[in-house]
Amino acid sequence: MTTTTEAKKIQITMSERRPITIVDADWPIIATAFRLNGAVEYELISVREHRDGRRIVYGWPPEGGFIVAPTDELRDADAGPISHVPDDDETVRAIRRVGGIIDSVALANECIADLPAEEL
Repeated sequence: MTTTTEAKKIQITMSERRPITIVDADWPIIATAFRLNGAVEYELISVREHRDGRRIVYGWPPEGGFIVAPTDELRDADAGPISHVPDDDETVRAIRRVGGIIDSVALANECIADLPAEEL
């Protein structure tokens, strides 16, 4: 008997476009901030990154999010498969926009602070 395991998929409600469905394992979370407002209710902002350099920034509640296109710059070949460098400036802008949607500047600031540090 052969069993197949289907990859875990999640649906994310976006702003200004229809919802998207992604394979969870292909889009690891690279930054997040959340706040519990009781036993069940919470606010959340998360950033996921695909290996090709795209990012998804989304929040809850109400759900809303944005896809951030990568830059034209290619990553170092030692980093793995050929892909583009993520756009950090646009990611920060998207986090601020999601913070506005869920009405939480503080949560947006926490998510920005949780992004991978810039190496100078």
